[in-house]
Amino acid sequence: MFNKNKKRIAVLVSGGGSNLQSIINNIEQGNLNCEISYVIADRECYGLERAEKHGIKNVLLDRKVLKEKLSDEISDILENDDKKTDYIVLAGYLSILSPEFIKKWSRKIINIHPSLLPKFGGKGMYGMNVHRAVIEAKETESGCTIHFVDTGVDTGEVILQMKVPVLSDDTPEILQKRVLEKEHVLLIEGIKKLLGK
Repeated sequence: MFNKNKKRIAVLVSGGGSNLQSIINNIEQGNLNCEISYVIADRECYGLERAEKHGIKNVLLDRKVLKEKLSDEISDILENDDKKTDYIVLAGYLSILSPEFIKKWSRKIINIHPSLLPKFGGKGMYGMNVHRAVIEAKETESGCTIHFVDTGVDTGEVILQMKVPVLSDDTPEILQKRVLEKEHVLLIEGIKKLLGK
């Protein structure tokens, strides 16, 4: 049921969608007062199946087919929907959005990144690459960051961060699990801040 008083978010995904699931769960439990307008993926992924299971509109925009037109396609979908999308949440989304798109949605797009930015951000720093780099640098702590998306890669204003310890026997996989648990919590807090709640 469409409620015009609730803010609506589009969630962009590229992978398993566990952060998306956290958003869905928190909405269903009444802990997050918004609706998901769309789930948009840039490749075939389990995130789309999660959206389908919960009856959320979802669309695959293949980055390999659309290439530099990807951001335009996202714009078309969000702007031609009669139910307005207010914000965009990047939840493990790996494609780079165009500068024009980012300017149009200035301060309305947030991203979750699996490190304590500005450390371990930028080109090539995603997924397991981040956790591997953290361990190789012999860091004693890592974590995750919610930030506004700007035209740089992982350079937008930091909104919230949550820390985890890096243990001496950590593998990238073990560290990833520890960070991901915090991501599921921090993302909800970040969305609440965005909604002004």
